Amino acid sequence: MNNIHDMRRKRGEIWDRAKAFLGEHQDENGMLSAEDTEQYERMEQEVVDLGHAIERAERADALEREMNAPTASPLASRPETRPNQHTGRGSDEYRSAFWTAMRSRGGHFAVQNALQIGTDSEGGYLVPDEYERTLVDALREENRLRTLCKIIRTASGDRKIPLVASHGSASWVEEEGTIPESDDAFGQITIGAHKIASMIKVSDELLQDSVFDVESYIATEFARRVGDAEEAAFISGDGSGKPYGLLNDTNGAAAGVTAASATALTSDELLDLIYSLKSPYRKRAVFLMHDSTIKAIRKLKDGNSQYLWQPGMKEGEPDRLLGYRLVTSTHMPAIAASAKPILFGDLSSYWIADREGRSMQRLNELYAATGQVGFRVTQRVDGRLVQTEGVRCLAMKSA
Repeated sequence: MNNIHDMRRKRGEIWDRAKAFLGEHQDENGMLSAEDTEQYERMEQEVVDLGHAIERAERADALEREMNAPTASPLASRPETRPNQHTGRGSDEYRSAFWTAMRSRGGHFAVQNALQIGTDSEGGYLVPDEYERTLVDALREENRLRTLCKIIRTASGDRKIPLVASHGSASWVEEEGTIPESDDAFGQITIGAHKIASMIKVSDELLQDSVFDVESYIATEFARRVGDAEEAAFISGDGSGKPYGLLNDTNGAAAGVTAASATALTSDELLDLIYSLKSPYRKRAVFLMHDSTIKAIRKLKDGNSQYLWQPGMKEGEPDRLLGYRLVTSTHMPAIAASAKPILFGDLSSYWIADREGRSMQRLNELYAATGQVGFRVTQRVDGRLVQTEGVRCLAMKSA
């Protein structure tokens, strides 16, 4: 905890020095010499690197607290002996049989009866309930959007979500006058399930080593690979075999502002973007952009000569832009002609639909020549901007 506090303090000090350096060395046109630019960018990079280190440390700290939290209430009376209350994929029998099948080359024959309830159509097994929660938690660590968007769980098939397409209105009427009818108009969108998979290879020697934690290794690799692919799709997916992303031209966020330049932004354009979003959505709104975009706007000031970007100085306090939380993603586009480098809005307007039942299959022969075993891990997921007025983007001018 003290380490996080120290990093925040150091980051704030470096940013103060960087601002002072700009004020002292910029010419009347706001330009720096080549030497001064190099020195400023070194300080700026330190701020960026410390920001990422703080985020990682805070996520690790939160996960540590979650893992150390008690999983049951303390006993207030003499305990009673009860049979295992969990059934199906939540039972101890299923969990034990599943990991025996994953670790042992021939184990699945011995435990086939216990695993019948979890067999998928492609020869794999649905992961135990407890391990599925582990995979979901790991995905949240790797995919930032899973902490900001609305998550729903679906069992099978497409899910139709009813929407209010337009609202009715009230009217002023004379006493005993006729009240005009004004009804809401309803529509619906459909969320399905797209398949995403990864092949994870582990050596035979490691699998036979009782110390090797194969469960944690697969969860970490699954989250790193799938989380990255998910985040990319949730941002820029085209709906073809993957979700529609937030930046999709037809099913994504509408442009709240178009910049006057193809290569630069102004503080007024950022303010216009904020106020292009309806007031109810601004209460929980965040900015989403690439690190390179933050670098471009870090030098911008408001009318009172205050920098628009402010680093979080306290524990758990995020960086802010014009008072709103700032989130970064490597999958957001950089500033360029016709690009959409900034999203602003309440990202819970974007729904992520998790299909229940992630599956895993052990492949013994595919990598046998190299002394490795493959684990095919699959999940089905979809995403859609359900409340389209809840998010706006800033678009750059065309070339």
